[in-house]
Amino acid sequence: MNKTLQEGIELAKELNEVLSADKPHCDVVICTPFIHLASVVPVVNKDIIGVGAENCADKASGAYTGEVSAAMVASTGAQYVILGHSERRAYYHETVAILEEKVKLALANGLKPIFCIGEVLEEREANKQNEVVKAQLESVFSLSAEEFGQIVLAYEPVWAIGTGKTATPEQAQEIHAYIRSLVAEKYGKQVADDTSILYGGSCKPSNAKELFANPDVDGGLIGGAALKAADFKGIIDAFK
Repeated sequence: MNKTLQEGIELAKELNEVLSADKPHCDVVICTPFIHLASVVPVVNKDIIGVGAENCADKASGAYTGEVSAAMVASTGAQYVILGHSERRAYYHETVAILEEKVKLALANGLKPIFCIGEVLEEREANKQNEVVKAQLESVFSLSAEEFGQIVLAYEPVWAIGTGKTATPEQAQEIHAYIRSLVAEKYGKQVADDTSILYGGSCKPSNAKELFANPDVDGGLIGGAALKAADFKGIIDAFK
């Protein structure tokens, strides 16, 4: 929940300019607050920058005041939606069942879900990270292989978000490899190999290259470090 509408448009324009001048070697997607979507989509070159929402409702439409549906998000021209973010799970009590609904509605409206999973500090200290992410994946493991092919996964070690702690590249690789093995078990090796698994936990220009060098870390879900175009560009450049 950052940036007013005007600031958001400004950031999108700046990023568009920077990346048009120096084309990225990876896919770049910016996920904005709902009220920015319709204004940001027209100011970015869609061949360079994809646009997504940070959430959508678990209902298709109707008397749910204050909610924003997947159809509404898609109608702005956005192509992605972040679902299951650790903050949504923690503060808004989003469950496996709620998220399963959200994922299905997003897919039905042609959106690509960026689906977040990850453990909190107590779970990591109890060495329960594997069972936690396995349980959270139930929200997407009810999909057909074809539907699952539209999903981007994002692993967030919740204990490393905004705390200044970062999972070591070894820790990131270990759990990403485990997540990929679960996908392979469910949908086969080909689908698992084709699935992008992003790392989201205090990724910044100074550690991006090291994190992304791991075979199972396919990119980053960037939070605070993406609020300045120069910092975000520094992370994107880790793919050069």
